[in-house]
Amino acid sequence: MGAGRRLAEAARRSAWLLLLGAALLLLSVALYFIHYLVFRDAHHIFIYLLGDLAFMPIEVLLVTLIVDRLLGAREKRQTMEKMNMVIGAFFSEMGLDLLTRLIRSGSCPAEMAAGLKFNARWSDADFRRAAERVKGFDYVLDRERTDLYELRSFLTSKRDFFLRMLENPTLLEHDTFTDLLWATDHLSEELLFRRGLDDISRPDFDHLEADARRVFHLLIFEWLHYLVHLKNNYPYLFSLAVRTNPFDEEACVEIG
Repeated sequence: MGAGRRLAEAARRSAWLLLLGAALLLLSVALYFIHYLVFRDAHHIFIYLLGDLAFMPIEVLLVTLIVDRLLGAREKRQTMEKMNMVIGAFFSEMGLDLLTRLIRSGSCPAEMAAGLKFNARWSDADFRRAAERVKGFDYVLDRERTDLYELRSFLTSKRDFFLRMLENPTLLEHDTFTDLLWATDHLSEELLFRRGLDDISRPDFDHLEADARRVFHLLIFEWLHYLVHLKNNYPYLFSLAVRTNPFDEEACVEIG
């Protein structure tokens, strides 16, 4: 029924556009006819008509290739700004906290952590290189240090926030961030559907470890790209990010 309604609405819009086009065409013919009745100069009418038709390809070029691209670029910038606001809300609400929990629950190479200790002097290229380097490192969930109950409680407490994020149409323009949301939601469901987490088997823990590893790498990737946005547009927020870097054990939010 929903599909039928959409088809009917599309047909009505098409019919309305056809009627509008026909009305405008008839109006143009009527105005040219009035011009002929008043001045009796068909030669003058055809000169300007041909001139208008000759200019039409140039007008189409200006509108479609130049004006349309300028408007498209502006719209894309606005969409990216809205998207970065959504990504910022995610990291403020749970992303950074989740990254910190995964760091404490697992073991990542010291070289990887050292390569993520960014500062105010980092350029966009430095962040891109850091994102590439992360792909070459592995993440291992430490069974002894991991509190699966606490991780499950944290993720389920953010479920309403998560669902609101997934409903945001802006995220359709950002595939990698959507992948992060789905991966995190999947990890949450894996933990939620297990009745007990104390004595899970080694293969089952390995499965959870693979899910956590996926979230960990996607989190870092999106976090680094978001940091570039902060550095270039909001230096005061970037300054806070430097002072709360979960990979820097010496980071301190207080200044002094």
